[in-house]
Amino acid sequence: MEKKAFVTKEMVEEIVKQYPTPFHIYDEKGIRENAKALKEAFSWNPGYKEYFAVKATPNPFLIKILHEYGCGCDCSSLTELMLSDAMGIHGEDIMFSSNDTPREDFELAAKLGAIINLDDITHIDYLEGILGKLPEKLSLRFNPGGFFKISNSIMDNPGDAKYGLTRPQLFEAYKILKDKGVKEFGMHAFLASNTVTNEYYPTLAKELFTTAVEIKEKLGIKVSFINLSGGIGIAYRPDQEPNDIRAIGEGVRKVYEEVLIPAGMGDVAIYTELGRFMMGPYGMLVTKVIHEKHTHKEYIGCDACAVNLMRPAMYGAYHHITVLGKEDRPCDHTYDVTGSLCENNDKFAVDRNLPEIEIGDYIAIHDAGAHGYAMGYNYNGRLKSAELLLKEDGSVELIRRAETPADYFATFDCFEEYKGLSDRK
Repeated sequence: MEKKAFVTKEMVEEIVKQYPTPFHIYDEKGIRENAKALKEAFSWNPGYKEYFAVKATPNPFLIKILHEYGCGCDCSSLTELMLSDAMGIHGEDIMFSSNDTPREDFELAAKLGAIINLDDITHIDYLEGILGKLPEKLSLRFNPGGFFKISNSIMDNPGDAKYGLTRPQLFEAYKILKDKGVKEFGMHAFLASNTVTNEYYPTLAKELFTTAVEIKEKLGIKVSFINLSGGIGIAYRPDQEPNDIRAIGEGVRKVYEEVLIPAGMGDVAIYTELGRFMMGPYGMLVTKVIHEKHTHKEYIGCDACAVNLMRPAMYGAYHHITVLGKEDRPCDHTYDVTGSLCENNDKFAVDRNLPEIEIGDYIAIHDAGAHGYAMGYNYNGRLKSAELLLKEDGSVELIRRAETPADYFATFDCFEEYKGLSDRK
């Protein structure tokens, strides 16, 4: 698969006249087309709803685009709940899936009318103690443990994950919820991350659907919605075949008809909780080359660093790189592409074959639309960059300004001697 940047060198040269590098930029057209495709892929299920994982890209301008296609918000913290509420997204348009949850988070989730997804059996009493009475609608997060496999391939190790209830706990918890007056029940599971295969969701769905039928038969409890959560990944590497969301939706439909309909559960709603799939390919980090270094290796130094995109430093993750304006030149030079942090792992690429790079070139780092800006931090006193939206009409809109030193020093306002620092731009 060929990876093409959705901005050109000429476009960036115009953008930087107003918004200097580095910046994250998102493709409105791509986001809309993808949201529409997802909705169509699951249109066979009348109750279907996507709850966008706010943690992936917590920007209201982008989330509002998804909301136009019926997407709600998957929130995992107090501030994500506050953000959703500020956008006018509340009630059952919010799925609250958290772990080690503070009291105030549960309180706000309940106040907003969100669907609460409990991560542990002990949270039943904890939530009841906070609210006085459990909500009439609750979901439970299931973790079957062991290794999750598709065919003979191990996809992930749920048994090593901190999330969810074991199978015995799941059955016990549903019974407790029923006895405490809960009327409507949901099930949720996340068993593998960033899968690039059309078989993940159907395989997961079969396990959850079969469990839901067993719960009905043994406990007399009918699960009304099943949340397949996230896990549908993106093709970060050009040699990977991307997921086909329509094939995935069709695969889930077949399992639904095979397992749920014969059990009299043909009205179960399907929910998803995607983040990376919804935004990842439609965001890029654009940075300018400001240094080159010739020592034991060839280094290209950028004005961005791991503060702007930490996945390569944190996970050794691959992100494709386009040198704008040099797309057709041979990749006959080998570089480490680095940032300025005092950390040796602050590298966007290691031993990457690219066209010859010169100081002043602009580099687009692909697939940074999810878990990109959101995972940023301020190590070394580095500041997070701006977020821009490339509109369908070709114009560019600022959707989050870059941080300033005033932002960095603002939390020192409790110390008299440092107050002046927050006035410095």
